[in-house]
Amino acid sequence: MLKGLHHAAIICADYSASKHFYVDILGLSVIAENYRAARDSYKLDLLLPDGSQVELFSFPSPPSRPSFPEARGLRHLAFIVDSVDSFADYLESCHVEVEPIRVDEYTGKKYTFFNDPDGLPLELYEG
Repeated sequence: MLKGLHHAAIICADYSASKHFYVDILGLSVIAENYRAARDSYKLDLLLPDGSQVELFSFPSPPSRPSFPEARGLRHLAFIVDSVDSFADYLESCHVEVEPIRVDEYTGKKYTFFNDPDGLPLELYEG
């Protein structure tokens, strides 16, 4: 029986920019940061308040992710927030482009999308 989501793993092109984005802008807490010399790769374990985690990896010259038009596979990561409006305003104050806020036709909850430094689609979902 599945009990929950432990982590999502993300490979980035610019480790410093992505670390800044996920830690300083999104506010995820650093659990551990390791440089793996054999792979010329960083692994940064990040914690969300609910206990779920994001693993941020860097690798030399990773290929781009096809996003537009949408490709098969993981579509996006969604983060729960108390207020989509407030968090979207905060992101825009950090110069992060945010799509117009929409309302889920099935749940009536607000949501919107934005991208990380590599163009990975991320969602804010009002919980």
